[in-house]
Amino acid sequence: MLRQLRLALRTGVVTEPPPSLADVERIGERLAGEVRRVFGRSLAIGQVEAVSRNACELEIAGLTGPHYDLERFGLHLVASPRHADCLLVTGPVTRNMAEALRRTWEATPDRKLVIAVGDCARDGGLFRGSYAVVGGVGDVVPVDAVIPGCPPPPLAILAGLLDAIGRLR
Repeated sequence: MLRQLRLALRTGVVTEPPPSLADVERIGERLAGEVRRVFGRSLAIGQVEAVSRNACELEIAGLTGPHYDLERFGLHLVASPRHADCLLVTGPVTRNMAEALRRTWEATPDRKLVIAVGDCARDGGLFRGSYAVVGGVGDVVPVDAVIPGCPPPPLAILAGLLDAIGRLR
């Protein structure tokens, strides 16, 4: 155990530095304006994990923390697809998850956005070609936007939301 502690202290912090608050504010304020313009209220986001490694989910969860504080820009994560305006779907779609994703999409009220978050959601990523994987999200439900990355950082997710909502003009 002491050897592990020494190694951790020698290695130091290995995560990337957070983006500047100015970048977060700039994208967040533009996003808040677009959400108000298009929806006339806040945006309810439903997160769907179509079987993934949880890296994208961790980045989405990072948006709710104090550094990004997604809710100050008028975006809220909701538990039910019936309350969602937008679905953030992560991970490749497995054969067992395809029908559940389709039903979740159908349960979401119209004028819905579907955003595939990460490389796995885009095209199956690392799992493409597996006997258990149907493919990306677009192989099961219509996708409005893709946020590439493995995983995409929180700022890229905010920028991807801004881009997707901007297309709804």
